[in-house]
Amino acid sequence: MTQYTNPDLHGDSPAWLSFIWIAFLVSLSLMVLGIYFIPVDWWIKGYLYMGTLFLTASTLTLSKSLRDKHEHERLVNRVKSARTEQVLSKYEG
Repeated sequence: MTQYTNPDLHGDSPAWLSFIWIAFLVSLSLMVLGIYFIPVDWWIKGYLYMGTLFLTASTLTLSKSLRDKHEHERLVNRVKSARTEQVLSKYEG
């Protein structure tokens, strides 16, 4: 019988997490600064700020939803695998 290994032990490295946070903060900061210094009327800047805010929020929501879907599928697969092993163990013994 195969030994069960815990798939939750494999996570992102601290270096990768630092990189994605730094990349996110730098890109958001540069976008905000770019909008601030662009030579247009205030209402155009407001529109661009609003677009940046909504794009950032929707990106974070999409990312979380995709991660939740992946975690749900992993859980369902683990339950199916456990049931299969339980049925197989009945017939082996």
